Amino acid sequence: MLDLLKTFSWQELRQHPWRSAAAVLSVLLGVALAFSVHLINASALSEFTGAVRSISGQPDLQLRAAQGDFDEALFGRVATDARVRAAAPVLEFDTVALEPDGARRSVTVLGIDALVMPQFAPALMPQLGDGADRLAMLAPRSVFLNTAAQQVLLSKAASAGLAQIAGGTVRLQSGLALQDVTVAGSVAAGGAPLVVLDIAAAQELFDRLGRLSRIDVKLEPGVDRAAFLRELALPAGVSAVQPDASGERADNLSRAYRVNLTVLALVALFTGAFLVYSVLSLSVAKRAQQFALLGVLGATGPERLRLVLAESLLLGVLGSVLGLALGTGLAALALRVLGGDLGGGYFPGVAPQLQWGLGAALAYGALGVAAALVGGWLPARAVQRMVPAQALKGFSSGTGASRWRWVGPTLIVASVLLALTPPLFGIPVAAYISVALLLVGGIVTLPLLIALIYAPLSRWVAQRALPMLAVERARRVRESAAVAVSGVVASLALAVALTVMVASFRDSVTRWLDVVLPADLYIRSARSSAGAETAFFADDFVQATAALPGVARAEPSRSRVLQLDESLPAVSLIARGGTDLTRSLPLVDRALTAPEGTIAVYVSEPMEALYGARPGLEFPRLLKAFLPGAATSTSKSATFFVAGVWRDYSRQFGAVVLDRADYVRLTGDERINEMQITVQPGTDLNRLQQEIRALTQRPKTPVGAAAETNTDARTNGASNAAAGVAVDAGANGASASDPSADLLDFASASELRTVSLRIFDRSFAVTYWLQAVAIGIGLFGVAASFSAQVLARRKEFGLLAHLGLTRGQILAVVAGEGAAWTGIGALAGLALGLAVSVVLVHVVNPQSFHWTMDLLLPWPRLFALCAAVVLAGTATAWIAGRAAAGRDAVLAVKEDW
Repeated sequence: MLDLLKTFSWQELRQHPWRSAAAVLSVLLGVALAFSVHLINASALSEFTGAVRSISGQPDLQLRAAQGDFDEALFGRVATDARVRAAAPVLEFDTVALEPDGARRSVTVLGIDALVMPQFAPALMPQLGDGADRLAMLAPRSVFLNTAAQQVLLSKAASAGLAQIAGGTVRLQSGLALQDVTVAGSVAAGGAPLVVLDIAAAQELFDRLGRLSRIDVKLEPGVDRAAFLRELALPAGVSAVQPDASGERADNLSRAYRVNLTVLALVALFTGAFLVYSVLSLSVAKRAQQFALLGVLGATGPERLRLVLAESLLLGVLGSVLGLALGTGLAALALRVLGGDLGGGYFPGVAPQLQWGLGAALAYGALGVAAALVGGWLPARAVQRMVPAQALKGFSSGTGASRWRWVGPTLIVASVLLALTPPLFGIPVAAYISVALLLVGGIVTLPLLIALIYAPLSRWVAQRALPMLAVERARRVRESAAVAVSGVVASLALAVALTVMVASFRDSVTRWLDVVLPADLYIRSARSSAGAETAFFADDFVQATAALPGVARAEPSRSRVLQLDESLPAVSLIARGGTDLTRSLPLVDRALTAPEGTIAVYVSEPMEALYGARPGLEFPRLLKAFLPGAATSTSKSATFFVAGVWRDYSRQFGAVVLDRADYVRLTGDERINEMQITVQPGTDLNRLQQEIRALTQRPKTPVGAAAETNTDARTNGASNAAAGVAVDAGANGASASDPSADLLDFASASELRTVSLRIFDRSFAVTYWLQAVAIGIGLFGVAASFSAQVLARRKEFGLLAHLGLTRGQILAVVAGEGAAWTGIGALAGLALGLAVSVVLVHVVNPQSFHWTMDLLLPWPRLFALCAAVVLAGTATAWIAGRAAAGRDAVLAVKEDW
């Protein structure tokens, strides 16, 4: 076998290297794209979990709040429990910091007890810079930055080394003010920008007196964790979680996104298998008499089959090796230029290093080899079934495909059944298999479709010689026609499916934006729901804004994160006021009336899929996330009623909307971080923005004050000092007249709509490239198949020439066959693509991202796509058939004389 590869197969590669190079390229692209997606995600997830581990350390358990923070009184009970070896209080939240050039940057602030926390997370141990006071770790306004924070918040000269950063100043946002803090050193924790300071200072600077985000706990050896938690009796809204829950949530957060990206990348391998098939079919057809001579000389059918499979194996191995190398390079480039968020924003601020694994490389390389072997199987079987004596005389044996006609309908039925199967571990595995079976089943059914369509058509063209020859050829050798256009059918079906899916999604997003953006101007105090815990404004600011000239209505809202399940990413809680929620939300169905004594909530589609929050039912799980606030016992007896489900394309893992009055009554939280403004006709939005900005420059009444002092702040993790925090916070280190204190984000409805659609178009631009690649591969398959047909039919075309057909007429026959074959391929590809799009829109998308969309069929674009394929296929057949009209074809008739 090795000798045959070195001599027999090597000669074919030397004479036609471009054919093998095209097959290798198709395998290379598929492996490279899929492997790069894997490397980017694996590297980002590894970096993210490593950063979380460096911050969280390795406690036995963590006590966390489902919503925001909780009363620090719990820490006193935990720290003094005899079964607890050590406990560390933590205050953690996101806020905005100013870069040296004034740009805003999201950072994480961590308030810790520096005397206790190093037992849990040594990476958080403050390291003093030169000149810093030895007690700076306990000072009120001293902070310590990790490497990422140093790089973005300090000048290049100041961030060059630890000895130089001490004494620098950083500005952090609290409310609508900026707090000046002094950099005293660094911490070794990795990940996104992190600012560490004493917990008492964090509570004071950010108006969190008496509040904690979590408590890290180490138990004494032998303590029963379950019994400890039962006897501890955690208050409402606080739960015990495992330290590695954050890594699991991050994995769940990006899993559906990266799986879909990987499947898209493997589309190249799917079409690449057809290209390998076309290349080897052409090669086998050209070498038919050589294979026959090998058979006459003693090579058995299985030996010939193994020889062709060995050739496809070599193509697959070469493509896979090159693909792994290219995928590694693409991943390294993407991590350096774009970061590790995969384009989906799942790991913001993470700059991971490439994590390369041999196991993954072998797995993705095996996929490439398998695709090549699948593509080479049918040509290898054709060589095995070859009758050497007939092949030497130039005769070809039938494909025998008619025996397998029942397979196509069976696969299509199986694909429908699989499409109805629920997801597996949140991934639509059965739906992906359904799509594959649908494509394969449709291609196998092509001969039956050709017979049904061209049988009546043949009677219409019976009086026209050239069309009759083309149609009869397609009808009589329909198995060969199906083989020739199989690549076009597969690639066009995928192109149609992607076109319909993207068009449906864009149309749904456009109509969704029309509903969720009813106001003229939108204001927010933070860039994310997480940052909204420190960036907010109070009711007096809303009232002052509503009183401005030109403002018809100002509707405030409060957004914050809600942790309902530790294994899933957080959901968004939105409290809206001053509006009818049923009119401002894109409800999937009509709203229900909440029974008397219950609180109406409206959940997005992921809440229904992930948490079982169905319309008309109570949602007791939501109550556990609310802490007793100003209403004390009211919150304990509240009942939430799901009054409706709404469509939300911006929050993959769910959102809950309720009336702001109910939210304030349950929690006592009157803070606001978003506002939508409806203006009177003729109002200048730019002038209105300036007037609203001017409101933040005026002195305000303090929004909170506290004077309670704890006897042992270090033990209880609380502050020994208390101070009022004004909205402008001028007394606390921020200047209300400073231009950099303008921390509000403004956007008009038209701006938000334009930006959203621009982001959408940029995100899906790659699908058009994938369509072009897929169709190009399919057309190359047509060219290869027609070339193979030409080689096998030289005597037939020579006979036509002897009967008087001119060279142009022979080319017309070949082009007519190309039109007939690609026409049926376009029709089948369109039908299969529409069927696949239904699966993608109504099964894959809801199971992957938990939201729905309406199916939209862009008929002009689809017809143009099919017409382009038919025209390109006809031209390809004409080019491939030019050899059929040459002098060699005429001389080929003499071979049997």
